[in-house]
Amino acid sequence: MTSQTFEIGDAARRFLDRGSHRLIIDGGLVEAVGGGTIETFDPSSGVVLGHLAAGEADDVEKAVRAARAAFEGEWRHWTPYDRQALLFRAYQLLNENFDDIASIETLDMGAPISRTRGSKAAALRMVQFFASMALNIRGETIQNGLPGDVTTMTIRAPAGVVAGIVPWNGSLTAIWWIVGAVMATGCTTVLKPAAEASLSILYLVELLHGIGLPKGVVNVVTGHGSTAGDALARHPDVDRIAFTGSTETGRRIIDASKVNIKRLQLELGGKSPDIVFADADLDKAVPGAALGVFGNSGQVCFAGTRLLVQRRIADEFTSRFSAFVETLRVGPAMDPSAQLGPVISTKQRDTVLSYVDAGRAEGARLVTGGNALTGQYADGYFVQPTVFAGVDMDMRIAREEIFGPVVSIIPFDDVEDAIRIGNQTEYGLAGAVWSRDVSTALTVVDRIHAGVMWVNCYGLIDPLVGFNGAKMSGYGAKGSLAHLDNYLYTKSVYVQR
Repeated sequence: MTSQTFEIGDAARRFLDRGSHRLIIDGGLVEAVGGGTIETFDPSSGVVLGHLAAGEADDVEKAVRAARAAFEGEWRHWTPYDRQALLFRAYQLLNENFDDIASIETLDMGAPISRTRGSKAAALRMVQFFASMALNIRGETIQNGLPGDVTTMTIRAPAGVVAGIVPWNGSLTAIWWIVGAVMATGCTTVLKPAAEASLSILYLVELLHGIGLPKGVVNVVTGHGSTAGDALARHPDVDRIAFTGSTETGRRIIDASKVNIKRLQLELGGKSPDIVFADADLDKAVPGAALGVFGNSGQVCFAGTRLLVQRRIADEFTSRFSAFVETLRVGPAMDPSAQLGPVISTKQRDTVLSYVDAGRAEGARLVTGGNALTGQYADGYFVQPTVFAGVDMDMRIAREEIFGPVVSIIPFDDVEDAIRIGNQTEYGLAGAVWSRDVSTALTVVDRIHAGVMWVNCYGLIDPLVGFNGAKMSGYGAKGSLAHLDNYLYTKSVYVQR
């Protein structure tokens, strides 16, 4: 089997053909100090795509030093108009090269090419958003009650060096939450992509240097989280950390940040409730809920993996839902007709299948799926989209984040029961409600403890609005004006005249 059914552009092919990929520090490509490498795989075929430099503490030190020098050097003299113009150029660059970047992302992490290419509009919106923010950073003049002739004001200033620890499950857009904010505010960054999928970030940052990004503003250190990631989080000259990933890793980052009291932006795990009432439009709710959980093969932090269905329609909904799921085409990520690709690694595939075994053992009813794909797909990391019914909140599949294509259908009786079950989780990232009754929908929106809620849809994100986490799903806004709070600090100024 080959995953290369979609034509890859010449520039992307030349990048992949390098075989070995170096760190990006101070605008240049450099080998890791220790000389180690990490294999990166095509999840659709199990074939080695290339070797990443295995950065460690010494490499992080070099990258942070470069980021600090850039922050204190030429970059600090760029005006808001200069930074906005750079973002305009980044927009044009992304617009012209997106198919190549998407192809690299698809090969490296297994998201279907239809999905990665389809994220172009979202990525471009993010660049537009941060371009607008570059001209909207302002303090204020404030009245005071001091004796004498004193003027008081505040200034919003860039925080400094930001550590950006980027997840593997959506680098095409995830990088812009950090790099876009850095360009808008005048901060600098050291990016640490996930070891499982770093190639699209390396490629994009190389391209950005070609449009005038000053050296040292964006650095990339690939490597393992336990070495490069930990060193970056603990580095005393890193001022802020932006992290997306598991709650377990988030705890370690919180601990590491204590060295100099770094401010954090954390998007962590989720076990989001997707609540379907009996009066919902099932023609919309069935496919909407299915794609809300199985998009990216379930490897999305806010995937609606707990599908709460009102009891009196539970059987009908389960039948219609499972029938729709069985139409979803699982296949090699570079096949334009594939709707679901593989999971990221053999380890993740085995983890997902262990949860399927746990669901069966605890008494859940397996409706469809539940197996790894064999035959021509055996070398890839494919798992069938899996639906369990008759699930209750005592089961592991209902409580724990699986991060794979597994959904648990949980019945409820009324609004109060739905809210009780919906909140019966340590996570609070997202949720949704499907109902024709506005009062019902808004009651659920009001009382589910989550950072983002959707009504009669799932997964819509606009940086103008943004989202937050709640409970153990993290904190710190992504998007909206509040996003820049993680990249700025407020300086109060008193002027005696």
